[in-house]
Amino acid sequence: AGLVLMCLNGVLIAALNTWSQQSLMQFTIPSWTAIVILVFSMIVPAAPRKMLFAALAAASMDSLACWIANLRGLQTPSAGLVLIAAIPNFACALIATLPARLLQGVGHRLREARDLGSYQLIERLGEGGMGEVWRAEHRLLARKAAIKLVRPEVLGATNDAAARLVLRRFEREAQATAALSSPHTINLYDFGITDEGTFYYVMELLEGRDLATLVKEFGPVASDRAIFLLRQVCHSLADAHVRGLVHRDIKPANIYLCRMGLEYDFVKVLDFGLVKDRGADQQLTMTAANTTTDTPAYMAPEIILGESDIDCRADVYSLGCVAYYLLTGQLVFEADTAIKMMLQHVQAAPVAPSLRSELEISPELDDLVLACLEKDPNKRPQNAEELFRRACQCKSLDPWDQDKARGWWERHLPELTGPL
Repeated sequence: AGLVLMCLNGVLIAALNTWSQQSLMQFTIPSWTAIVILVFSMIVPAAPRKMLFAALAAASMDSLACWIANLRGLQTPSAGLVLIAAIPNFACALIATLPARLLQGVGHRLREARDLGSYQLIERLGEGGMGEVWRAEHRLLARKAAIKLVRPEVLGATNDAAARLVLRRFEREAQATAALSSPHTINLYDFGITDEGTFYYVMELLEGRDLATLVKEFGPVASDRAIFLLRQVCHSLADAHVRGLVHRDIKPANIYLCRMGLEYDFVKVLDFGLVKDRGADQQLTMTAANTTTDTPAYMAPEIILGESDIDCRADVYSLGCVAYYLLTGQLVFEADTAIKMMLQHVQAAPVAPSLRSELEISPELDDLVLACLEKDPNKRPQNAEELFRRACQCKSLDPWDQDKARGWWERHLPELTGPL
């Protein structure tokens, strides 16, 4: 389209140059077509050969228009003068291949930069504090994937030595995540580091909603559905906890609700990028001093207080905050600053979810959520497996099953319920 527009500009300029006898008297002055050719060569991304052909076509328009003016009976310059006047146009047409070649090289390098390993970046899906998430595709398998690019400074890499340390930690965490076998944990396909020092994860691509978006879009969920989802999250975390891993960043945005085959309301726990291996070397697993990547609204008191022995009970607290948000559509503690919110997590007693929701919540579920939100880690369920057992014991007012889940998706997300 850009090349066609350049040629049309050449036609228009040539018509203006030869429209009348007066304009023909100034024909020997270098034409504006030369400038048009140079400008378009620098802004239109085209192959050098295509640019050359289009530029030659535009450059020849003045000579062609002069010939047409002669046929119209106007007095035109001699053929020699017409040829001399066209020299700048044709010279610029040859020069136009240089910017085109430069733009083509830049585009090639950009395409290379968009390739990570065997995957090609297709479309950016989102951006957050940790980095960007892209839709990608494997070149050979045509398998769709999601790639998360993580900026090294977010992980505490402020210099080369810190970057090497973070890279070692990143590799250990990626390998630990890949070893998790729960179907409710996001599948990790690959990981690595780009030439620019950006870390990346290659994960399965999910279709659905994260819990934060779900609540914002459709409001709080019923208690029976909340229990159904909570059990699946516990299944994923229990697998991590039994291996000595702590997620450390459980929040609604990191819990994804999707359709998986014939199953609806299938939960996937995302972003094990902050996972902490309690059996690994402390230097390799701790976040950099004076920095934190946890989300204040879902942060356990012991993390806020900077205690060194953070274990799976911190995930239990965060999951209690997530369940609270699911049931009420509100955070456990509301505050206008992160510091005030963290202080409330350390000091204030939470209000029972049933007192902040119009939906009916069973006393057993109320008690379970409040047990997860205990300030003292010893008073909480000690790991996700214990929380899973207690969640299974909660009496549901109207048990949630696959038929209800499918009905909900067909009503609210029909675009995701078609044939596989």
